Amino acid sequence: MSRHVAIVTDSTAYLPPQTMERHAITAVPLTVVLGDQALEEGTEISARSLALALQKRRSVTTSRPSPETFAAAYAQAAERGAIGIVSLHLSAEFSGTYDAAVLAARTAAVPVRVVDTGMVAMALGFCALAAAEAAEAGAALDEVAAAAEKRAAGTSAYFYVDTLEYLRRGGRIGAAQALLGSALAVKPLLELEGGRIELREKVRTASKAIARLEEIAAERAAAGGAVDIAVHHLAAPDRAAALADRLRARVPGLDEVHVSEVGAVIGAHTGPGLLGVVVSAR
Repeated sequence: MSRHVAIVTDSTAYLPPQTMERHAITAVPLTVVLGDQALEEGTEISARSLALALQKRRSVTTSRPSPETFAAAYAQAAERGAIGIVSLHLSAEFSGTYDAAVLAARTAAVPVRVVDTGMVAMALGFCALAAAEAAEAGAALDEVAAAAEKRAAGTSAYFYVDTLEYLRRGGRIGAAQALLGSALAVKPLLELEGGRIELREKVRTASKAIARLEEIAAERAAAGGAVDIAVHHLAAPDRAAALADRLRARVPGLDEVHVSEVGAVIGAHTGPGLLGVVVSAR
């Protein structure tokens, strides 16, 4: 096996399985706790099962991977010939995943650069993909990490939720706290900013909010040169497909628009009806 820099991320990157396999990217799973069951994201609980549980108002929480789980992933990469590892994770504002990776990196057999991307979902996925492509081109460890950080700096994520209730329960809404008193009266548009979820705009109806989401994403894409776009949803496939079609028509030069349902960890904090757009400069 050739010597190389390995890429590790976590299960909230939501990269397509074929992309993960093609670029040999390893995803360490977060855990969804459904009632008294602890289930690994991506293997033991689906987004659909999670959406049904939320609709039935079942207790749902999430937890980070253990440092031991990361240590095992790093050890496996080293055994396969890696001379270094770049470990890329969702915002440390959302989860202790980054901290667990840092702890494991201290005892790894090869150097590990752990990066808090400040991102999540395909905003994180695009960072992992950029790192993998840099590694495949022969970049050194620090150069691979820098490629991911550069991609993160050029990536924006915007999303619509039907209700702020799920974000409120998980304590993930940051500056959007101001919306709590009127959450039922508005349809919030949110964005990732500095690794946190921040309020972008308040819109009165779902249809107007989705139209505005499209407008914001198209404006961001037009300002960013060559970009990749991903559309995410939870239990809203028709909305997501229609939004992706409209963005393809509005944004010239797109190779494709990635459309996917978010996994159970992100879904647990957003609730059914989520619609999100990631715009990432290449």
